[in-house]
Amino acid sequence: MNNNLLNIKTPAEQEATTLKSDFDLKNHGITNLRMAYWNLPTESLYEEAIFRGEAKITKMGALLVDSGIHTARAAQDKFVVREASTEDKIWWGEYNRPISPEKFEGLYTRLLGYLQGRDLFVQDCYAGADADYQMPVRIITEYAWHSHFARNMFITPSNREEYRQHVPDFTVIAAPSFYAFEPIDGTRTGTFIILNFEHNIAIIGGSAYGGEIKKSIFTVMNFLLPFKGVVTMHCSANTGDKDDTALFFGLSGTGKTTLSADPNRKLIGDDEHGWSEKGVFNFEGGCYAKVIQLSPTAEPEIYKTTQTFGTILENVIYDPVTRKIDLDDEMLTENTRASYPLSYISNAIPEKMGGHPRNIILLTCDAQGVLPPIARLTPEQTMYHFISGYTSKVGGTEVGLGEEPEITFSACFGAPFMVHPPILYADMLARKMERHGVTSWLLNTGWVGGPYGIGKRISIRHTRNMLTAALDGSLAEVEYYQDPVFGFHVPKTCPNVPENVMYPAKSWPSKEEYNHKYEQLAARFIDNFKKFAPECPPEVVAAGPKI
Repeated sequence: MNNNLLNIKTPAEQEATTLKSDFDLKNHGITNLRMAYWNLPTESLYEEAIFRGEAKITKMGALLVDSGIHTARAAQDKFVVREASTEDKIWWGEYNRPISPEKFEGLYTRLLGYLQGRDLFVQDCYAGADADYQMPVRIITEYAWHSHFARNMFITPSNREEYRQHVPDFTVIAAPSFYAFEPIDGTRTGTFIILNFEHNIAIIGGSAYGGEIKKSIFTVMNFLLPFKGVVTMHCSANTGDKDDTALFFGLSGTGKTTLSADPNRKLIGDDEHGWSEKGVFNFEGGCYAKVIQLSPTAEPEIYKTTQTFGTILENVIYDPVTRKIDLDDEMLTENTRASYPLSYISNAIPEKMGGHPRNIILLTCDAQGVLPPIARLTPEQTMYHFISGYTSKVGGTEVGLGEEPEITFSACFGAPFMVHPPILYADMLARKMERHGVTSWLLNTGWVGGPYGIGKRISIRHTRNMLTAALDGSLAEVEYYQDPVFGFHVPKTCPNVPENVMYPAKSWPSKEEYNHKYEQLAARFIDNFKKFAPECPPEVVAAGPKI
């Protein structure tokens, strides 16, 4: 009953306009609705989602939803409208496919027609915790649970007057039940995510995956904020007692959320940040954590959120009788998710801001089992590895991924969300690092003793111990050896980590086999970097591996 075309009275109908903004939906061309529900709180959205058959309540109160056919981002169905303001600024290609203003207008007009007579949910909120760079956004959704998702993921206004005066700088309309018609619309499939920077609007159709809403706004921030001198980053961030902020860059599945939720450090955020003249700030008000095989002992803070009212569990399996969830079951997808407010993590910083970083950690999940578990990088090596963005994609985070990890290079550790050419982000990051004397590390959360299927994944305990030693300065005291292929410096020892873990070659059955696999990986790096080399300074190109 998602769309309520039968005009049935719903639980939150009486409060639907209490927190309405003066900036009406007519400004987006949206008219003749059955009902618009403005800025409903979580509790009302629970009632609406249950009433409409969109969700179930699990034991302890989390909301369980199924995103349907799409259980991951449809990266190949994302488009940017190509017009005067974007023509020469966008990194056109695989992740930013151009679409004409005419095609957008045609699709948008049909979408507006589709929405007539239906119920819509509106959340007015902000992206960016730093008031100097905060962007008012509006998320308009067909589903109640998507409205709840927006409340969890973005920063909400604090009073009725703020809601009334809210005027969005960017608007997202998510209508999963509306599909493009490929021959007319010029899309690849019926699914589409289209960003229009001329009209400051994004439209999403044919997918109910919550991540599309979140990442659309991240993509917008990645386009706009570099013009204001802010480095935009796909990273998590935390800080220690001495205001020693650390950034964790990494693709999905490499440990960004897990490693930044450290009980001994305060969390700034788990996924999207800006670095301004003042320091680091979170773009979001919530977390969107992968929860497959989540461990209550290794990740107690995140695990606790799965048992909490207000958390949305996306594509998690549950027992309909006992209402207990099963975080180990990957029947629908390996990419099971929990969306929850940042405040659910007990050591999260309410301001969502921190000082200038002292350490930057580039996370890679090396399924080849050859990279050292931790290495210290020079500034040039940092740029090289940042632009390369190497990891192994682990099942489920993008449509079309199977079980086997897949070698992948994703520029800036987040290519699908980067709108400018990667060298722009890398150069801005390098300048910031130089100015603030930042130490940079490559941390491998992948396999040891052989590749995926033969070796085993580095234990999270060892990874945490290496990370702690890097952040508290212990690794400044130990001896290093230079990696013969990649040239970075690897600690010979690390407190509370067995020595054989520090030397990956030693844990392989055969040294020859290890060397062969390592050189294969290095060749992939060199080959991938060829497309970036013409834009990069020669010293950055030279910082890559040597075979």
